[in-house]
Amino acid sequence: MKISDIKVFPVNIAGRSQLNVKIETDIGIYGWGASGITGRELAVIGVIDHYRPLLIGKDPKQIGAIWQNLYRGQYFEGGRVLTAAISAIDIALYDIKGKDLGIPVYELLGGKQRDYIECFASLRFSSKEELIASAKTLIKEGWNMLRLAPAEYEESKYASEFEPRNSIAVIAEWVTALRKEVGTKVTIGIDYHHRLSVPETVSFIQRMPLGTLDFIEEPIRDESPEVYQELRKMVNVPFAIGEEFASKWQFLPYIEKNITQFARIDVCNVGGITEAMKVAHMAEAHYIDLLPHNPIGPICTAATIHLAAACPNFTWLEEMNTPVDNPGLDDANYYTVQPQLKGNRYKVQNEPGLGIEFNEELALATKFEMVETPRLKRRDGSFTNW
Repeated sequence: MKISDIKVFPVNIAGRSQLNVKIETDIGIYGWGASGITGRELAVIGVIDHYRPLLIGKDPKQIGAIWQNLYRGQYFEGGRVLTAAISAIDIALYDIKGKDLGIPVYELLGGKQRDYIECFASLRFSSKEELIASAKTLIKEGWNMLRLAPAEYEESKYASEFEPRNSIAVIAEWVTALRKEVGTKVTIGIDYHHRLSVPETVSFIQRMPLGTLDFIEEPIRDESPEVYQELRKMVNVPFAIGEEFASKWQFLPYIEKNITQFARIDVCNVGGITEAMKVAHMAEAHYIDLLPHNPIGPICTAATIHLAAACPNFTWLEEMNTPVDNPGLDDANYYTVQPQLKGNRYKVQNEPGLGIEFNEELALATKFEMVETPRLKRRDGSFTNW
């Protein structure tokens, strides 16, 4: 069996962009993968165009060797765009190998260690009332882990304006009220989407009673492990970090120095299943659990389910489609076969490969439009993180 072609399918689904990749073989078996960099699909397609001649004619079962060739086969190694392309290719190769052997991908990773994958609800809110009402609905439906995604700035006079000090003042108050409403049995985390500085993060945590939050996700940018290490000393709430990391080397200082307590690994960014498993093993050795990042679409969900099934140190999988929010990223017109959410869980299935099918005819018939991520500014007009 040899790789015969690699095809790319950039699509717009639910107002966002996705990039799916199909690897075909000379015996008719094919595999699906996905890139995790939303908004820069053309850059990833360019990388795949470079990789295509290196892959045609290769044995798709030699996944580890192909990964090394793609990652190390250029003078400038790594980087998020390169590893997003490698991720899509790597995931598709696992899909092919599982189908060829007639086994699910998790069997290639050591077999499953759990029968279902429990999810946390990504809860986006812009008011205190919406936060508490949505949280109560989710809890009633069996979702006992809530990851809060504040968007209070959208309710202001200028929806693209974000002032950190204003934000932490109101969000600390709202989250404290939420904890009083729902009690102590519900796990509550918050994603500040690297919008804060170090002192702003400390101020935010200090404004809430001990036990209000179970973790805070990426309050500051992650480029400097040293700064995060100092922040770790200042706050008493666990960190969830890693959704932007593009290799095991980026994870390394955060794991070895115990800076993060949850590894927010993104299988479609970090280098695919091959690299994700290495990160998972490193994290296990340091008693750190996986809290996978998963905001893109069903191919990433499927790949992450197989990863989570095979890892002992898995906690919850991020889920966008919940009883209070359904952005439609899993559009069944495009994803004709995909993992099915039952309550707050995905059952680990036994289909060969990933267990996913994508409607490439529909993708080819639809014009792709580039989509930029939102932009936020401070009140003085300066740029700030979204």
